[in-house]
Amino acid sequence: MNEVLTTKALNRATLARQMLLGREKAPVLAAIERLAGLQAQQARPPFVGLWSRVHCFRAEDLGRLARERKVVRATLMRGTLHLVTTRDYLALRPTFQPMLTAAMHGVLRDRAKGIDVLRLTAAARASLAERPRTFEELRAVLGQAFPRADARAMGYAVRTHLPLVQVPADTRWGWPGAADFAAAEDWIGKPVAAAADARGLARRYLAAFGPASARDAVTWSGVRELEDAFAALRPKLRVFRDEKGRELLDLPQAPRPPAETPAPARFLPDYDNLLLGHADRTRVISDDHRRRVATKNLQILATFLVDGVVAGTWRINRVRASALLALEPFGEIPRKPRAELTEEGRALLRFAEPDAKSFEVRIG
Repeated sequence: MNEVLTTKALNRATLARQMLLGREKAPVLAAIERLAGLQAQQARPPFVGLWSRVHCFRAEDLGRLARERKVVRATLMRGTLHLVTTRDYLALRPTFQPMLTAAMHGVLRDRAKGIDVLRLTAAARASLAERPRTFEELRAVLGQAFPRADARAMGYAVRTHLPLVQVPADTRWGWPGAADFAAAEDWIGKPVAAAADARGLARRYLAAFGPASARDAVTWSGVRELEDAFAALRPKLRVFRDEKGRELLDLPQAPRPPAETPAPARFLPDYDNLLLGHADRTRVISDDHRRRVATKNLQILATFLVDGVVAGTWRINRVRASALLALEPFGEIPRKPRAELTEEGRALLRFAEPDAKSFEVRIG
């Protein structure tokens, strides 16, 4: 009979993997690999996500790693932008290609007919070899090379088939709003792996988000091949059940702390992978609250944790030299967590708005 893990035990296991049971003294590069990357749809969230997880994290440390080409911001999981180490990008990028190809056909539909992907990506890479370009500039170049084709369709085909990275800048949050793109192999100076490695990705997923199901891993990655990878790895994994009877797999030596392990108040940025890492997310957020976090335009709002679960959303309002952190809780926050959130919130403001003169945390 497989051991049953309660929802709270699953919560603590996931928080341990995600470095949210306490800030850890880890090098930034190692932390990013341990987390299997960070969502980076916007430039600031990875910085806030690392600040909440890494002891004494400084924004300039991540910016330096990006400029040194040791981390990259690129399209990976679910066809969205993520921040990953260069080593992970080179090793894992081929595993995502079938999903990205399917995404192109799903988005473009009939507009994908007649696109010669090989010719198109060769032309795009030659253009980017001259210098990095914004996608608007790249579409203009492709429009000149293929004047009868749909420029936006070509741009999306390139985005999904030519490994690209966004070029960092010496700014507070690492990348400008309209960043330049470069061909990944040219930017990094090394080739991507020759073959996909779904089993390697499955192991990395479990290390960062387990115990979990194959469906959880597919939801996080968009890579359907992980179902077969989980089946192949199953004999070497620990097998558990959740309270609903569903089978969950995990690495044998991965941390699974007791359910009663204390979990501190923490602030998570927009799109944090803690909220996107599973098909069943009740280990970290209730289904009712999940609907209040995910907006109609597919944005995932910034949230805060109380006792390890999402208890509300937050935003920073800046007026001249004053910075206000406004928390909108989903229910009553007890006195002790309120004090923790206030203290943690002031620290967040000092990190996110270092040039402000005054800081205020307002709950509800």
